[in-house]
Amino acid sequence: MLPVEGKVFWVTGLSGAGKTAVSTRLAARLAEAGHKPLLLDGDVLRAIFGGTHGHDPEDRRRLSFSYARLCRELARQGATVICATISMVEAVREWNRANIPAYVEIYLRASLDLLAAQDDKGLYKRALAGEIGNVVGVDIPAEEPRRPDLVFDRAEGLTPDEIARRVIDHAGL
Repeated sequence: MLPVEGKVFWVTGLSGAGKTAVSTRLAARLAEAGHKPLLLDGDVLRAIFGGTHGHDPEDRRRLSFSYARLCRELARQGATVICATISMVEAVREWNRANIPAYVEIYLRASLDLLAAQDDKGLYKRALAGEIGNVVGVDIPAEEPRRPDLVFDRAEGLTPDEIARRVIDHAGL
């Protein structure tokens, strides 16, 4: 017999918006509260799935659906899952809402100017200069979440820990 369904925290936003930092703090706070969270980071998941997907819109969409199905299965088995992923595809988020009973969507909103200003990897600088392509928010349109449960504008300066605390408060954990 499977345990009671778990919960999925879907942390989304553009590259550099703080998804990994927020998700890491969220996992730590959940663990402190007695949960055993599973943190799935998009960069790590991409490698786990064999690195065979490209960065074009269709490959990103397919990979996002793979993440969603994995999260659903883990939650079905009782896990508390945190998935930190760009996945700026509304169809994936709608699928999550329809197929994952305890789904919490967290959107880390950040302007391209803010992201470019704090771009450690040089991703946005290279994309804006036309040196690289397939960057969400630059040459791939980002489908902003239509119905996120929580939105945090990164320009407001909240720390990852403050955001994690607010997410836990919202979830009643």
